[in-house]
Amino acid sequence: MPTILGQLDRIFRIAIHDAFGLESDAQISLSQHDKFGDYQSNAAMGLVKPLAEKTGNKLNPRAIAEQIKAKLQLGEMASEITIAGPGFINVRLAPAWLAKQTNAIVADPRLGVAPIEPQTIVIDYSGPNVAKEMHVGHLRPTNIGDAISRILEFQQNHQVIRQNHIGDWGTQFGRVVLAVWYDAVFRATKPEILLDLVARQQAASKAFAADKDEAQFKNAIAAVVRDIAPYHQQLIDEDPDGHRFFLPFLTEAQLPLQELENDYVFVSALVANEEATKVHIRHPLHGECTLAELPRLITTFIQNPGKSRNDQEALAWQKSRDVTLKACEEIYRRLDVKLQPKDVRGESFYNPMLQNVVDELKEAGVATESEGATVVWVKGYEAPLIIQKTGGGFGYATTDLAALRFRVKELHAQRIIYVTDARQIQHFNQFFAAAAQAGWTQGVRLDHVTFGMILGPDNKPFKTKSGENIKLNALLDEAEERAFQVVTEKNPEISESQRRTIAHAVGIGAVKYYDLARDWIGNYVFEWEKILALDGNTAPYLQYAHTRVRSIFRKAGDAKMGEISLQSPYELALAKHILRLGEVIDQVARELKPHHLCAYLYELATRFSGFFENCPVIQSEPNVRSSRLALCDLTAKALELGLDLLGIEHPDQM
Repeated sequence: MPTILGQLDRIFRIAIHDAFGLESDAQISLSQHDKFGDYQSNAAMGLVKPLAEKTGNKLNPRAIAEQIKAKLQLGEMASEITIAGPGFINVRLAPAWLAKQTNAIVADPRLGVAPIEPQTIVIDYSGPNVAKEMHVGHLRPTNIGDAISRILEFQQNHQVIRQNHIGDWGTQFGRVVLAVWYDAVFRATKPEILLDLVARQQAASKAFAADKDEAQFKNAIAAVVRDIAPYHQQLIDEDPDGHRFFLPFLTEAQLPLQELENDYVFVSALVANEEATKVHIRHPLHGECTLAELPRLITTFIQNPGKSRNDQEALAWQKSRDVTLKACEEIYRRLDVKLQPKDVRGESFYNPMLQNVVDELKEAGVATESEGATVVWVKGYEAPLIIQKTGGGFGYATTDLAALRFRVKELHAQRIIYVTDARQIQHFNQFFAAAAQAGWTQGVRLDHVTFGMILGPDNKPFKTKSGENIKLNALLDEAEERAFQVVTEKNPEISESQRRTIAHAVGIGAVKYYDLARDWIGNYVFEWEKILALDGNTAPYLQYAHTRVRSIFRKAGDAKMGEISLQSPYELALAKHILRLGEVIDQVARELKPHHLCAYLYELATRFSGFFENCPVIQSEPNVRSSRLALCDLTAKALELGLDLLGIEHPDQM
């Protein structure tokens, strides 16, 4: 069913054409205040100039509005058409017509939201890094991207291809593999020594986060490097081919992601320290090198299949990747995010395509040589986009260009949406421009959804007291536990397992909704009291509104629903808002801002509250009761559909 806004737009366009012979935007929007009507057109003001050019006479906007009004064919749709101010045309919808529209969607699972012309849309979101746990900074790209993908999938009734572009390639993977090696070999032979060294590194890092004394931090890590040096060569000599400790660990042992990340941080601190350049080792595969050089040599062997490479190191890279993705998958399921393992296409997937990207851009005259590197100059930016470094290596831009080309050519994308933090705006502007210069994006819409940071109560980036990023799992644990306490206070009589189930829905939903309910452009402060509040624009408020609706039916027993009749102003206000769902979904799809849907749902719950308090349902006479039960049911369905599109559960009891 076309939206009310869409129907009015068509009727007003016809009226404008009939009145003046012009094709013009009807400029339909919701009225600023209910006292003026339900919808308004601002078209008259915009027609002053084109009509003056056409006729040579400058008409008053109000006179233009009068002529449009005279041509309007709204029929039973409107009960009143008025002109206000300089020429605003206000339309008040007729209650009988609204009731007819409301009854028409009662049995429709889409609640009257008509699908539009199908497209293929690729949406790139979440993007965790290998060997690192997802932290609070991953909440926004995962949450916003998933909500947008759900809404587009519903609105356009077509193929939405989710892509999880993970960081699984690059120079850091030499450190990742070395971390896995330490975990395997050191723990198998001298576990107490490694644990002590890791603890010292962690203590040094926490101290640095607190006092920012760089010299003290470097000295502490240098001492760790000196203490590990005597054992490093000994461990290589004890297991030179890796068959004694390393290979069994890779094929049999579990490697929790938290341990892998700790080891990775440990190795990174070691090899970055100046003392690591003084520790010389003899490696059976990599020859004579320093501890500082070893990760780079490992990376070269992993990432160059054409050369002789160590399969165990490649297996260690794969193990670290698998461990990371398994942990991410657990979080996605916990968040009810639709990303699946099949959606993962990391940087490693595009690596074989990078040289072709560079060659293609050079052949097209888009890329040029500059100081030994291959670059693309983009108008408006002093620094070029580097697609191949002086030494022949590739950067993020090359990978992103390869991914874009793959999505257009192989996935047949007509629209590509990227969800990343706002710090990457320049990078995206430049590589979008480079792809356009190459002709790769002709007929393809590119969108970059950028978001601000999550701040703590001190208005600084939300971190632990020791300055570390808060792990996403820990955040969700706290959300569920806080929600469990609230549920227990409200319903101590229900079983603990039921309370835990409700707490999961409420806690996770609260965190997701609080993130989605604000425009993604800015930062926001993370405050537990507001997030879990049962009033205001929060998920618990909406979930509670849903339970209130469903409780009516538990009390109503076998009372039947009937045709909806809109008599009171509260019934009218509720029905009109329900019928706006399609308009809001169109707006979110256009602007890619889920907070519009959040605002709609909050207003829906608020209008239901007004209806519930002023319009008795069960106690009313049979005909009125059956109508109001049907309106309640439609309200619940609208809440359910809206929350589903945001990926938020809606329990029947709280």
